[in-house]
Amino acid sequence: MKLATFRTSGGATHAGVIRDDTVIALKYPTLLELLRDPAGLEQARAAQSSHSNAHSLHEVALLSPIPDPPTMRDFYAFEQHVKSARTKRGLGMIPEWYEIPTFYFTNTSEVYGQDAPVPYPVGCHELDFELEIACIIGREGKDIAVEEAEDYVAGYTIMNDWSARDFQRKDMKLNLGPGKGKDFATSLGPWLVTSDELANRRTGSGASERYTMTMLARANGREISRGNFQQIYYSFPQMIAWASRNVRLRVGDVLGSGTVGTGCILELGTEVHPWLQRGDIIELEIEGIGVLRNKLV
Repeated sequence: MKLATFRTSGGATHAGVIRDDTVIALKYPTLLELLRDPAGLEQARAAQSSHSNAHSLHEVALLSPIPDPPTMRDFYAFEQHVKSARTKRGLGMIPEWYEIPTFYFTNTSEVYGQDAPVPYPVGCHELDFELEIACIIGREGKDIAVEEAEDYVAGYTIMNDWSARDFQRKDMKLNLGPGKGKDFATSLGPWLVTSDELANRRTGSGASERYTMTMLARANGREISRGNFQQIYYSFPQMIAWASRNVRLRVGDVLGSGTVGTGCILELGTEVHPWLQRGDIIELEIEGIGVLRNKLV
């Protein structure tokens, strides 16, 4: 299934299930409330065949699937991106990167959905996109075993971890994480795709779980990046197991993969595309999920 949170022209918000070019409204105000209800997914499946409460996708605004996530963790799980980005800065690989799937917490108050205008951060001169896939947690759990982690995934969506590289450069010198370089905007969407819909793309399970899914980015209609989810070094089960160590993951928590190889300007170089400007339109596409599109304003 494809599940969404959307707003009607009248201003009401609903969770919904996508069917062709329509979205069928459910009784929940957002997808988060649907996932918290043990019967929510079953009700969504039943609604797929309904002919009532259907809205054209052209007449609604798709919000972030989870508009207000309890938490958002963003990992650093694609080796090619880590190596390339560090090489650009004249640095070698960190041996500890191969020991744990590290992450940082990012801001949950500035989350944008499909076609939502994203405000250009004031004072920034080196704005970047980051092409990522994210999983949404569907069950509460703590100290989750890698072998059981797949059962905690409600589904997947596309994530753009917008990055102010000039801010980030100063942040990182202070050894406390990205800080203001990342907290001004994160885009998620256009919807959540449940794990079962991607089963034919999956190979392996547990720590070896991978998905064959092309990931690409376009800037103002021109493709500038292409990679594949299959290239990820740490699987989502590994990320979930690490994130849940000593702490409770909650329904609706977002775990980002980190940037796929070539999935940002920092890695590609400004000779491929200059830093982003107001008016630029960034489209991130992941095979099996869809396209997440935003304009900078």
